[in-house]
Amino acid sequence: MKEEKKPTTPKFNIYWLYGAIIFALLSMSIFGGSESWQTLSKTNISNFEKYLNAGDVSEVIVIRNKNSVRVTLTPDALKKSDHQNIISKNILGQENTKGPHYQFEVGSLELFEEKLEKARSKGVLFRLEFITVENRWADTLIGFLPFIIIIGVWIFLMRRMSGGAGGGAGSQIFNIGKSKAKLFDKNIDVKTTFKDVAGLEGAKEEIQEIVDFLKNPTKYTVLGGKIPKGALLVGLPGTGKTLLAKAVAGEAKVPFFSLSGSDFVEMFVGVGASRVRDLFKQAKDKSPAIIFIDEIDAIGRARGKSNMNGSNDERENTLNQLLTEMDGFGTNTNVIVLAATNRADILDKALMRAGRFDRQIYVDLPDLNERREIFKVHLKPLKVIKTLDIEFLAKQTPGFSGADIANVCNEAALIAARKNKKSVGKQDFLNAVDRIVGGLEKKNKIITPDEKKTIAYHEAGHALVSWLLEHAAPLVKVTIVPRGKSLGAAWYLPEERQIVQTDQMLDEMCAALGGRAAEKVMFNKISTGALSDLEKVTQQARAMVSIYGLNDVIGNITYYDSTGQSEYNFSKPYSENTAQKIDHEISEIIEKQYNRAIDILKTSKDKLTLLAERLLEKEVIFKDDLENILGVRPFKTNFEKIEEAKAIKLK
Repeated sequence: MKEEKKPTTPKFNIYWLYGAIIFALLSMSIFGGSESWQTLSKTNISNFEKYLNAGDVSEVIVIRNKNSVRVTLTPDALKKSDHQNIISKNILGQENTKGPHYQFEVGSLELFEEKLEKARSKGVLFRLEFITVENRWADTLIGFLPFIIIIGVWIFLMRRMSGGAGGGAGSQIFNIGKSKAKLFDKNIDVKTTFKDVAGLEGAKEEIQEIVDFLKNPTKYTVLGGKIPKGALLVGLPGTGKTLLAKAVAGEAKVPFFSLSGSDFVEMFVGVGASRVRDLFKQAKDKSPAIIFIDEIDAIGRARGKSNMNGSNDERENTLNQLLTEMDGFGTNTNVIVLAATNRADILDKALMRAGRFDRQIYVDLPDLNERREIFKVHLKPLKVIKTLDIEFLAKQTPGFSGADIANVCNEAALIAARKNKKSVGKQDFLNAVDRIVGGLEKKNKIITPDEKKTIAYHEAGHALVSWLLEHAAPLVKVTIVPRGKSLGAAWYLPEERQIVQTDQMLDEMCAALGGRAAEKVMFNKISTGALSDLEKVTQQARAMVSIYGLNDVIGNITYYDSTGQSEYNFSKPYSENTAQKIDHEISEIIEKQYNRAIDILKTSKDKLTLLAERLLEKEVIFKDDLENILGVRPFKTNFEKIEEAKAIKLK
């Protein structure tokens, strides 16, 4: 026989008590009057006068504060057929013979009193009484209402603070020391794998060992090996550090705790350290697991630098606790810490030592082949034309990060949709690149003819000088249509070099000064339009002299500090005499390249004029237009040389 289930008694809920109290108070308020439990028949003043004149009324009670009148009939009147329907109106089921029996409203009590006096003067007998009805329970309830509200608010706040009513762990004051890390479940949330991460081949290969350890920990522990406790992902913004960490969690299929370095920072003392302890406790409970701290430089800055808060710095306390936790838990807990930053130079040295962040995985900007793979990933959800050349798109985006490429694809889709196209084409991607690099076109900007002519010769000067220099970046497009903050622009396709030689830097500086040189050659005047060009060449010249040691006067000396500690120093690492030499050499390099650009343009003044006139006519010219005017470029790029070498090998 099946055992009979015992009926489960409902659990006591405090809200039941609250409801009972409210119901009792409302009941007392409604039924608090001495006669309020009775149900009186409604009538009007005309019927009342008829009953009064017929001698059926024995008592009249006037309620002053409600302009209401209650009428009690005589025993003889109750026997009449007109009043038989009021006898059974009592809610207890008893005959209501005592009264009052009727009730009605009056507009003016003074006029009603005059009617009663007239009836008495005619000899009609009845008892008249004036009263004021009060509900003591309602008055008492209103008096206690503020206290009830205060008590209710206090109970609500106490339940919120104790975690009894909604909110996350960090939203309640008693749980402020809890970690704010978001846990990604391996079966639900973490869907990213290495297949979704295009490029980053070197970083993926280096981090694969961590994934293999989380999948097969005994493979390493049996041989006595120890997996690194922490890995630091270092790279420029948008290169895919966070995406790579998510892919690690997806590949290893383990719990993934993700949070930002700023989540540890709070205005209360000791909160950051408490959150660090709670984070590592949760990770140990769910091991094997991964802790990912994004932007760790928010709490990992070198201690003792720019400490304006005195000896008790909350950020330093948080860092100290993080150092303790990373060095405190054993290697057999299978908890690995990943962190990401683009400012590894400012991190505390104790955080970078062996036993904490043992490895630094550099996530670099993608090269040509990696950009091609990234484009393939981001082009999957787009409706593109079948003849789209992904190789061409990869070549047009040198220096773009993975996030930039994703933005290019999205902008291209938006541009195509704006033009009501059925698919995204090559020109849409080129327009998207121009939009991201230069800004939005401003064709309605007011420019005088003289200004437009100056801009045309300025951009033509850039194009001509870069075309005639061997190491300058080859030109792609020139435009005099205002875009963003610039009045004109020239697009180049820079070569992806691993090292840069002195001749290459000088050629690039000369090409950048070609715009101002063209203004000088054609108009014997210069304008403020070369500001960005001057900023660029000044930075390059300063780098040549003071960083890369490419100047004969200063010599093979660099004043660059890769640790980033020099930014806290108020003194320069060189003397005043050396500073004067550096300034002089920078000026000498720039002026030499400026005069070189002037000489090039003077010898090709007729071609410069043709190029500027073509710009004024079309507003936008491309590489083909330059070849028609200037002829085929006499120098080949490194990429073209590599392609020719490949073709020779195939033959």
